[in-house]
Amino acid sequence: MAEDNFVQEDDLDPNKHSEAFRINFDNNFKYWFGRNLGIWRSRRQYFFEEEKEAMNIDMLIKIEKYIDKNPGELRYRFTWSPEKETDFFKKKPSYSKEGVMDVSIWGHQLHRSNGYLSRSAGISSIRQVDEHELIFESKYDGWYFLEHTRLIDQDRYRYRVIYGWYRDKLQIVENHHEIRIKEALAPIQESK
Repeated sequence: MAEDNFVQEDDLDPNKHSEAFRINFDNNFKYWFGRNLGIWRSRRQYFFEEEKEAMNIDMLIKIEKYIDKNPGELRYRFTWSPEKETDFFKKKPSYSKEGVMDVSIWGHQLHRSNGYLSRSAGISSIRQVDEHELIFESKYDGWYFLEHTRLIDQDRYRYRVIYGWYRDKLQIVENHHEIRIKEALAPIQESK
């Protein structure tokens, strides 16, 4: 019968299918973050409101995945350090020269143990543009950040652009060209 081809009214109830939608949503993020695992050389250009010229720095970023304790749990560790010594961190002491950040993905939110400009934990909202790009929106310590991260050329490169407002005034614009220098590492254990 033709009526069998129509959607049943109870199929339109979002609560009936919310678990299935959540799993698909999380799987998209799991796949995207999995494509980012490894070690990256991050060639960065910073434009600061109070500076007349752009500042450049090369950083190394390592992105690792924690071994899953619970099914569906997405947890990662980000480690960063400068590729070589520079006076950037003397000029901009609010930036962490090196550090470690643990992140967890809960639905459409990324929970950070700390930030690049703050030791405070924070939450970023995540929006997926397409299979290659995510947008992160973060607020902490008077700052609002909008970050676009896009994987390019079969995940050999990443492009990140970050805008940072402090108390509603644009203060920082960052461009990061990132080159993968090592593929994904084995999942790591939680340190005790």
